[in-house]
Amino acid sequence: MIDFRYHLVSLISVFVALAVGIILGAGPLQNAIGDQLTDQVEALRSERTDLREILVETESELADQNAYALAAGAELVDGSLTGVTVAVVDAGGTADTLEVDVVSRLEDAGARIVAQASLTDAWSSAEDSVLRGTVADGQREHVADAIDEEAGTAEVLGAVLGLAMTEADQQMPSARSERSMELYELMLRVGLVESRFEPSGPADAVLLLGGAAADEDATADGAGSEEPEDVDVVALVSALQATAQDVVVAGPTAADGDLVSDVRADDDVVARVSTVSGTEREVMRLNVPLALAAQIAGEVGQYGFEEDAAVVPPAVDLPGPDDEADDSGDSGGDS
Repeated sequence: MIDFRYHLVSLISVFVALAVGIILGAGPLQNAIGDQLTDQVEALRSERTDLREILVETESELADQNAYALAAGAELVDGSLTGVTVAVVDAGGTADTLEVDVVSRLEDAGARIVAQASLTDAWSSAEDSVLRGTVADGQREHVADAIDEEAGTAEVLGAVLGLAMTEADQQMPSARSERSMELYELMLRVGLVESRFEPSGPADAVLLLGGAAADEDATADGAGSEEPEDVDVVALVSALQATAQDVVVAGPTAADGDLVSDVRADDDVVARVSTVSGTEREVMRLNVPLALAAQIAGEVGQYGFEEDAAVVPPAVDLPGPDDEADDSGDSGGDS
């Protein structure tokens, strides 16, 4: 049984140990501990200086490599889309400055931008599900030749978007068809699309720009868990490709829930649609016109720094306007 003497001995032991520690710390061990701490501080300072120098050198090397990549990439991009007409569609969340730079890259490649528009929140918000369904039901018969009979709302709207951007007049291929003009005006009127400028002609290819995954915004407005099942961006992209044929999806470095990742996760769509990630980097934006050129040439691929992506699209040679004119002449002028 523990008695008072046990507690007394324990307390004395504690105080004795404390006293010994104070005596040793203030006496024989004082200089040793102080010297050891001083040496450690000096070593840390030296290591910090070395790391800072290494960082400066690395940043300088990276800047040089980036400058080289931009210069070489610009040479590679130049003329890669000569004579190609492109429609640029912001699917949401793309910074204006980034879109301007991407468009500039396309024009540097020789492309002509014939349409530039943005999809509004009405494409995905829960409160606009009735609107989407009504528009899809009303236009289903008008795009029946491009989609299956069982196609959902997102697929119908994707087909509408694709035809509105790319369908040409059969008698005058350089002009938009009457159906494409009517479908585009409809999307403007109901608020599904905001237009930068009136489309000037049918597009040969469509570039769909996506932003980063907006999970925080979805949580903030409470819409993330209330979206109806027909809001399927992959189905939309699939139908867009079925009608527009040549489609490239581009966005920032792939992350769960963003447009590029969703497309890459679907084996059927990713076999038909090229994607470009990393558009927040200037050097990776050079991949956009190259990916479009490859897509038009029949080379579908996924480009970026992710494990399953290629860093650079393959170089392809597209027929120029003169070549197409020669082909038309050889075929007797039929188009």
